[in-house]
Amino acid sequence: MPGWEVRLHDPARARRMRLFAVLLVLCIPLAFYAGSVWQLQRQPAVALEPASVVVRDEQLLREVEALRQRLAVLGSAEKVSQQANEQSRLSIKLLEEQIYRQQQDLAFYKGVLAPASRREGLRIKTFELQATDRPELFRYKILLSRVGKGETPLEGQLQVSIVGKQGEQEVTLELAALTAGLPDALPGQAIAFAFKHFQAIPEAGRFAELKLPEGFIPREIKVRAEVQGEKPLQRTFKWNNEE
Repeated sequence: MPGWEVRLHDPARARRMRLFAVLLVLCIPLAFYAGSVWQLQRQPAVALEPASVVVRDEQLLREVEALRQRLAVLGSAEKVSQQANEQSRLSIKLLEEQIYRQQQDLAFYKGVLAPASRREGLRIKTFELQATDRPELFRYKILLSRVGKGETPLEGQLQVSIVGKQGEQEVTLELAALTAGLPDALPGQAIAFAFKHFQAIPEAGRFAELKLPEGFIPREIKVRAEVQGEKPLQRTFKWNNEE
């Protein structure tokens, strides 16, 4: 008939649709509840995280401050040690200069009071040698004196060499070469001098340094002095022991 529409009726399908709608309505509050529970469980961990970061930062700050204090202590100790070493060096230098002045005075009186029968002129008094804490490094000082009452300065030059062995070979080394690169290094093989009564080399009674090459075994030191108008004077010293 016109205006009528035939529809099939399925009771089972209708029940399923109503059940799905009911379940959908129930799932909405359940999902909201589950989300709320998850958020509450997560909040303590999130709240604790900044606190742990703060604790770690404080520990690092304490460690940094401890390291700064330790560095300050080490720096202070090093400074004190340097000051002590410098003070010792200055004290040694002062004592050496005092001894040198006393030796000058003694040489003057010996020269003035020397018997007339003794030959006047230059004397190679000593070649002093001192070991150091390094086996190849030594400190040395040469002392020259004069016998007689002369007021005209003695002028001349010294030639100093060290005789020893390098392996199986006999070797002679010039003192100037052994002082190269060290404090008070000699400018050349000839050491000039000019004095009235007494002179030390280096000046002021200080000690200079010499460095032996590796494998070199010294035996003796030869000091040769030449004064204008006089015969050359030579003296030999055993290594560490004056002849």
